[in-house]
Amino acid sequence: MIIEGGTIVNEGRTFKGTVVIDNDRIVDVIEERGERREERGKRREERGESSQRLKATGCYVLPGIIDEHVHFREPGLTEKADMATESRAAAAGGVTSFFDMPNTKPQTTALEALEEKFSIAGEKSLVNYSFFFGATNDNYECFQSLPANRIPGIKLFMGSSTGNMLVDREEALDQVFAHASRANLPLMAHCEDTGLIDCNMAEFRRHFGDDPEVWRHPLIRSEEACLASTVKAIELAVSHDTRLHVAHVSTARELELFPPNTSWITAEATVGHLYFSFADYCRLGTRIKVNPAIKTFRDRYALRQGLMDGHVTTIGTDHAPHLLSQKEGGCFKAASGMPMIQFSLVTMLELVDEGVLTLEKLVELMCHNPARTFGVKERGYLRKGYKADLVIVRPNTPWTVTPDVIQSKCGWSPMEGHEYQWHVEHTLCNGRSVYDGKNVLTGSTGEAIQFSHT
Repeated sequence: MIIEGGTIVNEGRTFKGTVVIDNDRIVDVIEERGERREERGKRREERGESSQRLKATGCYVLPGIIDEHVHFREPGLTEKADMATESRAAAAGGVTSFFDMPNTKPQTTALEALEEKFSIAGEKSLVNYSFFFGATNDNYECFQSLPANRIPGIKLFMGSSTGNMLVDREEALDQVFAHASRANLPLMAHCEDTGLIDCNMAEFRRHFGDDPEVWRHPLIRSEEACLASTVKAIELAVSHDTRLHVAHVSTARELELFPPNTSWITAEATVGHLYFSFADYCRLGTRIKVNPAIKTFRDRYALRQGLMDGHVTTIGTDHAPHLLSQKEGGCFKAASGMPMIQFSLVTMLELVDEGVLTLEKLVELMCHNPARTFGVKERGYLRKGYKADLVIVRPNTPWTVTPDVIQSKCGWSPMEGHEYQWHVEHTLCNGRSVYDGKNVLTGSTGEAIQFSHT
């Protein structure tokens, strides 16, 4: 396959060029500038030019997006989502690789459960996959037995979370960080202080009833609760020389804790926290109820600034589908989480148009840095010899999110009714088309991602 006529965005550069693919690999990335047409033709011929050409004129060609933070709900919670449906949503959104979280049923806290997930994904996932292993209060001794070349790392819930995976004993926390370091595996932490949250919830329920209105959610899962837990996580990481990645940072004060442009203690921002703010609760209610909570305009502004100044290292989605019936209620009753993977790339491209970040930085945060941070092998870049994971996007192409375009099994999105100006024209995973701009193309499955933790 030859992808020609597009503008390639890769490794900090934007240029007109051609990508040549043979089977599942990129065999050449040819820059058009300064090279005679006949020379380009000769190089293509030497690489066995195929009759299959994909015209990308007027489009941008990017590496496939790596979403480091999703909840695809399988096994055990498949009324909400499953590997097949959510990987379809990923393909339609230009996402070619995902890392799934461990709070399923059973939880991914034992080797048998981890292998079961790989088996399910091998049969069902349209795009590439891997799975975090979940830490508990007493399973840290098995970390060094984990298949490090097949997983991105350890997921640690340091705050209240669904699935009863909270690690809340001081000695256990210390051991989790120590054993993750010995196993040379990154530790991705959900940081919220459970004691502070429980105190806040009890106080708000006394004053406002059993199920306070959803707009009070960021006051219950407060800035202080996030900050206290993140401070503790960083202290433990420094103490044990543990590679720490803090998930879904949601406050300006937390972001100040992360040195810019480092590779050892890093921060993730999610699309939801970058796009929404406190004011959106009036419009969307529990549809944007997530943990940690979406907070103030000031916090959103700081996170957006962090994209360009180096304080934020990666962008994920925390894609977490629930049925709409499970989103009914307020702070106490409504489930936390929202589906976002299908619309993550086009949402961030909207922020590019607004001047929040550059297109080159978007590719760094959504493709290159997830690969670097977790040691992904041969993905995340448009390079010779790398796997042919690509997405082609077209600007100035208005379209509106309607229920019929939503691929997630839950059947809804907080972006319903929103008009986007960017459109995903094509998604290729391992050299195969999985989305053609209108239809998800099911005839292949993704691959298990390989890692090198050095």
